[in-house]
Amino acid sequence: MTEPFYITTPIYYVNAKPHLGHAYTTIVADVICRFHSMQKAETYFLTGTDEHGDKVVRAAKKEHETPMVYVDRISSLFKGLWPELNIKFNSFIRTTDLAHVTVVEKILQKIYDSGDIYFSEYEGLYCYGCERFYTERELVDRKCPDHESEPATIKESNYFFKMSAYQGWLIEYIHNHPDFIRPERYKNEVLSFLKEPLGDLCISRPKTRLQWGITLPFDKNYVTYVWFDALLNYISGIGFPDGGLFKKFWPHAQHIIAKDILKPHGIYWPTMLKAAGIPIYKHLNVHGYWNIDQSKMSKSLGNVVEPLQLKNRYGIDVFRYFLMREMVFGLDSIFHIDALIKRTNSDLANDLGNLFSRVLAMTHKYFPATVPETDPKAEQGFQSGLKSDALKAVEEFEKSMCRFSFQKALIAIWDFISKMNKYIDVTAPWVLAKKKSSQKQLAAVINNLLEGLRIVSGLLYPVMPDTAMTMQKHLGLDPEKPFYHLDGLKTWKKITPGIVLPKSIILFPRIDTKKDNTPHGDIVDSDASISKIKPEITLETFNKVDLRVATVLRVDTVPKAKKLLKLEIDIGEKRTIIAGIAENYTSEDLVGRQIIVIVNLKPAKILGIVSQGMMLAAVEENGPVVATLDKKTKPGAPIR
Repeated sequence: MTEPFYITTPIYYVNAKPHLGHAYTTIVADVICRFHSMQKAETYFLTGTDEHGDKVVRAAKKEHETPMVYVDRISSLFKGLWPELNIKFNSFIRTTDLAHVTVVEKILQKIYDSGDIYFSEYEGLYCYGCERFYTERELVDRKCPDHESEPATIKESNYFFKMSAYQGWLIEYIHNHPDFIRPERYKNEVLSFLKEPLGDLCISRPKTRLQWGITLPFDKNYVTYVWFDALLNYISGIGFPDGGLFKKFWPHAQHIIAKDILKPHGIYWPTMLKAAGIPIYKHLNVHGYWNIDQSKMSKSLGNVVEPLQLKNRYGIDVFRYFLMREMVFGLDSIFHIDALIKRTNSDLANDLGNLFSRVLAMTHKYFPATVPETDPKAEQGFQSGLKSDALKAVEEFEKSMCRFSFQKALIAIWDFISKMNKYIDVTAPWVLAKKKSSQKQLAAVINNLLEGLRIVSGLLYPVMPDTAMTMQKHLGLDPEKPFYHLDGLKTWKKITPGIVLPKSIILFPRIDTKKDNTPHGDIVDSDASISKIKPEITLETFNKVDLRVATVLRVDTVPKAKKLLKLEIDIGEKRTIIAGIAENYTSEDLVGRQIIVIVNLKPAKILGIVSQGMMLAAVEENGPVVATLDKKTKPGAPIR
C-alpha cells in the first residue's frame, strides 16, 4: 500500500503581495501532490502566511493600518491567488491563528523547562530586512547578501536556544540520511556551514523594540523570534500533538523551500524538533531563484513579476508548464517573456497541439467521429514500437517526479509526443485511407494514436490539469474519473471502440510575436522600480522635455486616493499637478520647497482633477524621494 504524502510550502511573509517566486514554490507543491495522488497515495498539502515580526509592523505603518488589519488583507491576497493558479491545498495556516499560537507557546515552554533556553546579553550584527543576526563570515563586503545593506550593531538582553548543543547530532543525522536535504548541493552547503561552530540562536525580541509577535510563555516582556514562531507551522497546521492528521502525515513530511531560507530550515528547524523530542521531517527539497536581468527576483530590488498577469495573459496551463519546464529544480533560472512565448509556440502549439488536432481531425474524417474497431492481425504491423515508447515514457516520468526532476518528467512526455508525430509521418494515414484494402491498418493506426493521447493526457495531469481534462473529454472519456492513476497509464489498453468523439479544438493558440514582443509588458509589478537602464536617446530627443523649477505653494490630499497629493505650484504661472507621494510626504514637508517639474506633458485628468505636469522623484524601496534644489531659484527657471 502506498504510504501517505505530506507536502508544505514555506509560509509566505506578508510584508509584500505575492509574486512569481511564491507562485513557483506553491505550484511545485501542487504538482508533486497531484503526482502522489496518481500513485493513489493519501495526500495533505499545507501552505499559509507568516504574519509576525518587525517587517510586518513597518509595512503596516507605511499603509497607515494596524498590523492585524494589514496581515488580514495581505494574507487574503495569497489565499485568493492559489485557486486562480489551479492550486488545491488542504489547509491554509496563518501564524496569527490561535491554534498555532498555542502550539508555539507549548513548544517554547517544553524546551525552556528542559534547560535548552537561557537568558543572556548579546551584541551582534542585525539585518532588519531578514529580522536576524548575522555573523561576519555570512556577510558579503560587510553587507547582507539578500538586502545588500549593512546590518546594524545591536546590543540587548534576550533568550537563546542552545542550538550549538545539537550541532554534532545534526552533522551525524545528515551523513546517515544522505537524501535528507536535496538536491545534494544544498546538503553540502549545510554541512559546510556546520564545519564552523554553530552558536546559539536568539529566539526573542524585547517588547521595548517589538510588540507584534507571540509572547514568550515564561517572560511577558518578550515576543518570540519570527523564525522560531514560523517554522512550527508545519506541525501546528496538522494538529500537533494529538491530532489524527499529525499522527498520519508527520512521519512522511516533506518541505519545499527556496535556497535563501536553507539555513533556518536545514539547521534551526531540525535542531528545534530534536530539542522538543519530535521526529525529524523526511525531506527538505530546495529550489533556486527566478532571476530577472541576472538579479534575484525580489520586492526590495523592484523586479517582481505578477503571476496573475501572466495567467490572465497566456493561460493558466501555459504558465504552469513554463515554470516546471524552464527551471531545473535546485538551480537558478532566468525569467523572460520571450522564453515563455517560445515554449508556448514550440512545445504546446506545435508539438502537443498539432498532434492532438491532427489525430482528432483524422478520426472525424476517416471514421465518422467514432473510435474505430481494430483487427489484432492488422495491428501487429502498425504499432511501430508505440506501445513500448508509451510505457517507457510513463516509467521515466514516474522516476523523475519522485526525484523532483520536473523538467526531466516533462521531457519524457515530449519525447513520446515527438515519437507519436513521427509515427504519423511513417504510417501516413492519408495514404492508407485511399485504399479499401488498408482500412484495417488505418483503424489500427488511429486507435494507437488515440491511445497514445490518452496516456499523454494522464501524464500531463499534475502540471496541466485543465489541459488533461480537456483532452480526456475530446477523447470521449469521463474527465471526472481518475484517468491519471499510474497503474492505468502503465497498461496499453485501447479506448473503447464506438465512442463518439467531440470535434477537435485548438488546445494552444500560437502567440503572435509581432503583437507580443515587449520584454516584460504589464507582468512586472506596477509599484516596482526596474533598475535596468533604458535604451539610449539622442540629445535632440531629450531637449524636447521641458524641465522647470517650481515652488510649492499649497498641498491638499485627494479624496479616496491615499497615495495622491494635489500640489499647487508656481512656475512663473500657477499650475496644479497630482503626485503619488502622499505616503511619504505631508503638506508641511513640501510647502515652500522648490521641486523640478516636467511642464510640457499633455495634461491628464486624475480623479476629476486636471494635472498639468509631473514632478521628479527618485524611486526607493521605502517610497519616492522628491528631487529638490540646494539653493533658492526663480520659479520657472529652466533645467538644462
